[in-house]
Amino acid sequence: MRILGIDPGYAILGYGIVEMKGNHFEVCGYGAVTTEASMEMPDRLKCLYSSLTEIIAQYEPEVASIEELFFNTNTKTAIMVGQARGVAILACVNSGMEIAEYTPLQIKQALVGYGRAEKKQVQNMVKTILNLKEVPKPDDTADALAAAVCHGHSANSNKRLSKAMKLR
Repeated sequence: MRILGIDPGYAILGYGIVEMKGNHFEVCGYGAVTTEASMEMPDRLKCLYSSLTEIIAQYEPEVASIEELFFNTNTKTAIMVGQARGVAILACVNSGMEIAEYTPLQIKQALVGYGRAEKKQVQNMVKTILNLKEVPKPDDTADALAAAVCHGHSANSNKRLSKAMKLR
């Protein structure tokens, strides 16, 4: 199963593509789509959409794992990130992909085993699980790979659960 992980953002949108074979992950590619602060928001969204569409065409993932929106106090930023997230979902849906959404807590739980883990712990687990020489930069890229790994673990668990239920 080929999984596209997405950490949504309007200035930096992290992406990571992993191939899951059994319980093993292979990295296909990762990076970040960036937009300039001087760009108008509609142009930033257009850039995110077209770039993500190209990435999807290049890597041909089957499913997208997208981090759900989390914010504390800055409502304006949350709305802007929400728009970028919507554009990412649209690019995936228009490409015929299945969408899975996970909270930051679920992603941390899947990678570290603790939902309140520190960012550094998650990044180090991404490096370890994916057998990388170093933690991917920028942080948004590591977060996107974490979302992809989270879905791989969840999809695998769901498959085993379905199989067990059929045996009953």
